[in-house]
Amino acid sequence: MRLLTSIVLFFSLLGLTVAQAGLPACSIPCFQKAVASSTCAITDTPCHCADAAYTAAVTGCVALSCKIEDMLVVKNTTSTLCGVFPHDSGVEYNVIVTVLMIIAVVFVLVRVVYKQFLTQMGLGADDWSMIATVLVCVPSAVFNVRLAEFGIGKDIWTLTPDQITNFSFTFWIVTLLYFTEVAMLKISILFFYLRIFPDKSVRRMLWGTLVVVVLFGVSFVLAAALQCLPVSYNWTGWKDPAKKAQCKDTSVIAWSNAAISIALDLWMLYLPLSQISSLNLHWKKKLGVAAMVVVGTFVTVISIVRLASLVQFRGSSNATFDYWGVSVWSTVEITVGIMCACMPSMRVILVRFWPRIFGSSSYASRNKSSGYGVGSKPRTGNTSQADTTSKSRSTVRSSWKPKFSKRPTLPDDGPFGRSQHQSHLERIDSDDDATELRPTNYKTHITSSAASEHGSLEGMNSKAITISRDVTIKY
Repeated sequence: MRLLTSIVLFFSLLGLTVAQAGLPACSIPCFQKAVASSTCAITDTPCHCADAAYTAAVTGCVALSCKIEDMLVVKNTTSTLCGVFPHDSGVEYNVIVTVLMIIAVVFVLVRVVYKQFLTQMGLGADDWSMIATVLVCVPSAVFNVRLAEFGIGKDIWTLTPDQITNFSFTFWIVTLLYFTEVAMLKISILFFYLRIFPDKSVRRMLWGTLVVVVLFGVSFVLAAALQCLPVSYNWTGWKDPAKKAQCKDTSVIAWSNAAISIALDLWMLYLPLSQISSLNLHWKKKLGVAAMVVVGTFVTVISIVRLASLVQFRGSSNATFDYWGVSVWSTVEITVGIMCACMPSMRVILVRFWPRIFGSSSYASRNKSSGYGVGSKPRTGNTSQADTTSKSRSTVRSSWKPKFSKRPTLPDDGPFGRSQHQSHLERIDSDDDATELRPTNYKTHITSSAASEHGSLEGMNSKAITISRDVTIKY
């Protein structure tokens, strides 16, 4: 009885009685035992707060005597008495998620609008799969904002039971969407590679990788969805630790997904880099293509950095605060991945509209000499034929330069004859971000109907170039 009186006196001297403090009845015996064994004076609050043995004794006793909801109340009350400032990073979380998602969506919109409405390229499988990825990202962003409302970035003991349940449900949904986004982003990149590389052996590897990615995505979405049975335990199981025995270890699922995702990223980085040496491009252009591909390693680096946030994923006693890091890094990984996947299209757009700044020197000089570059001066003199040629060229999406092998003229060849030369076409410029990377081993056929003795083209009134698997040039 004397000890209970001392406990009540202890809270009274703090300006709180047991009732005023809001402590649940199940916790009172725990404080009695802890105070009795503590070396601190009953009224010495700072001493009790700094006494690790006292804190451990109270925490262990409360964990055995009280429900989860009561434990959180005790933790919140004692933290307030000890002057522990609660965490609150919800605003920062909202800003990071919203800004990154807006930038990613803008990248995709620019890519789609340019290809579909400003060029004749149209949308390919990689574009449609990227659109599908963004359509999944939009609800993911909405649920991420809801996470901030339900307490992400805050200490779990400062939240109500309803907030914790809503947080658990929303985080479960966000996890399912994240696993879906990771797989769909990889699928979009693989479709882009399939559009670039025509080699059959490479395409077989790409299709095989695509199948693996699909299975990877479906497997982890199902594993996360069914990690607790019944499924409702995913967001209600926190109230009863015994129910968690019916749930799989969420950290194992998270670590497995991250490890396989990083391995797939490295494989998908190796595939295009291994093909660059065989491309029919100048070494500077090959270096540029390699640099464009290596940009994707930034996403892999982010995935590796994200692993550090998974360390706190297992056995967390403050989930709403500890899950802040993994949620932020997951958002950064997806949004930056979308931006990197759009980089080839962004480069083409920049070269198209600002060739002097982002284009090569040969591209700018051609535009300037052709008279349709930015700031070009009008030509003088007899320009009727040149203007006609210039106008026709300005409507062409791509320009090609035939390179013919040097060989003596065959006996059957003549000024009005026909000759064939093994040759290839070198890409000069294009609105298509893919065809520039294709190895070219085509034949070129030249038909001459009229020409001067020296092969001069001056004075010819008609010229037609037809681009197909064979190139026919008529004069």
